Amino acid sequence: MAARNAITLIQKSGPKSSSIEILQLRCHIRPGASKVREGVAAVTDESVELCVAAPPQDGKANKAVIEILSEILDVPKSDLQITHGMKTRDKTISVASTCFRRQKEIGSNEDLVALVRQRLLSQESGS
Repeated sequence: MAARNAITLIQKSGPKSSSIEILQLRCHIRPGASKVREGVAAVTDESVELCVAAPPQDGKANKAVIEILSEILDVPKSDLQITHGMKTRDKTISVASTCFRRQKEIGSNEDLVALVRQRLLSQESGS
């Protein structure tokens, strides 16, 4: 089985031959953590581990994940979407890459992935 990257940039063809870029974050969520531990627990090659204080019921943990990532990545909550894993701890969160491109000039796709990884690492607990 091939290893999956924690942060991947996907390019999709849009209407009229325009290209749409979506950044995908593979996350493992730890719901019910103490408020003090809330945030990025670890960033590995395979996933981003997040602790959230919200319990895993009625979508509360999912909402907390979106709020935490929005704050860490400095993007609007409306640009984040859980695309896989609504009812599991392993989730794929899609981010519209245009929100990063609006913020600052990013030369290449590798620069965009590196920027996101750096923002996550800077919030990792213990840093």
